[in-house]
Amino acid sequence: MRPGMRPGTRPGYAGRVRDPAGAGLPARSCLGPPNGRWLSSAVTGTSTPTPTPARRATRIFADLTPLRTSADYRRLWVGSTISWMGQAMTALAISLQVYDITGSSFSVGLVGLFSLVPLVAFGLYGGAIADTVDRRKLGLYSSLGLTALSIALAGAALLGYHRVWLLYSVVALQAVCGALNGPARSAMIPRLLPTEQLPAANALNSVTMTSGTMIGPVLGGLIVGWWGYQAAYLIDAVTFCAALYAVWRLPAMLPEREGGKRGRASVLDGLRFLGTRPNIRMTFFSDMAAMVLAQPKALFPAIAVLWYGGDAKTVGLLVAAPAVGALLGGLFSGWQGRIRRHGLAILISVAAWGLAIAVFGLTRNLWLGLFFLALAGWADTISMVFRSTMMQAATPDEMRGRLQGVFIVVVAGGPRLGDFLAGTTADLTSPAVAITGGGLGCVLVLLLLALRWRGFARYDARSPQA
Repeated sequence: MRPGMRPGTRPGYAGRVRDPAGAGLPARSCLGPPNGRWLSSAVTGTSTPTPTPARRATRIFADLTPLRTSADYRRLWVGSTISWMGQAMTALAISLQVYDITGSSFSVGLVGLFSLVPLVAFGLYGGAIADTVDRRKLGLYSSLGLTALSIALAGAALLGYHRVWLLYSVVALQAVCGALNGPARSAMIPRLLPTEQLPAANALNSVTMTSGTMIGPVLGGLIVGWWGYQAAYLIDAVTFCAALYAVWRLPAMLPEREGGKRGRASVLDGLRFLGTRPNIRMTFFSDMAAMVLAQPKALFPAIAVLWYGGDAKTVGLLVAAPAVGALLGGLFSGWQGRIRRHGLAILISVAAWGLAIAVFGLTRNLWLGLFFLALAGWADTISMVFRSTMMQAATPDEMRGRLQGVFIVVVAGGPRLGDFLAGTTADLTSPAVAITGGGLGCVLVLLLLALRWRGFARYDARSPQA
């Protein structure tokens, strides 16, 4: 390792950027702008040269620099993209099989409960384990566990052993493996890439999650219809081979601790650390404001009928619209790498989510409603990219797993609380009041949070402070 290099970075990458031709240039060049003019932005927090039309086009689309510069990250991203689709296929197949066995929608709903409870319960502890052991081994063993569970599902289906308790048990164990795998993988990324590439990497990860969530269930439904449940489960097991290979090729990734100390990481120490870091804490507060107060998904079946006179296909469109917006947000994310004021960007994007949901609650035209839902999904992706980047860049390596565990709990539990709040408010008042009031409530709470912790809006990625 060269003197002064950040541990985990590769020689030649740190402190360098890429020009369109692929040549490495110093991050702070003394040559000046190519056309002699500089532009400033309150959000970017830096001066940038006026781009030519060709360069402007390349900056609109997702930045692929992390895929080009790091073979380890490239393999990890490809493996995660393939396996994520397989997991989405299995999730749909399990729901279909539970309904096929029981004929009960309530039993299908319990699938989500058996997944949520272990994910929340083990999320914090999975993060603590990721801050204790070699993250490569943790990611490898938890991926092997998920592979074995998919094989078990396929074997049971092939043998004709159709039992609901088995499906519920597998779902719960999948959640436990996911709670171990997620913090380990997320904590690896800052070790594979320089800090300036983290926004691009998180945008690419959003494309993985959104595309898998959209495409996986479609493929799962087709495969179950053509070849049965066992085929979907076997394909899922095969897709994990890509993830296993990617993690197996990584170097060892023990947490970097101050003074080189070793020992078991404490969940309470992670929570205490979070309590003393207002900027990181604000990323969670802002996300909770959006997910709890402005979460209309539980009301889609009702408003599809009451507002649009539709049916199940209308519900499908309403569910798909935010995902489409989120996918577009990831595909057109090239500009995000130039943003330096990450806190301000989070505040703006979360406010945009709340306002888009509020306006959606006032619409009675289906296509206009879908537009605002897609806009909300786009804003959510922007928020997610900068929240993840801030947490990775401003957190010491020894704490990244535990904070990612908190992130899992927030992401898993927040929308469920939001569904409960929206459903309760709609029953007491109306769906319109629940949705529009929730969106405006999100913006109001966000404003109060921003006034309470004013330093969050001034957060600068060039000198990350948790």
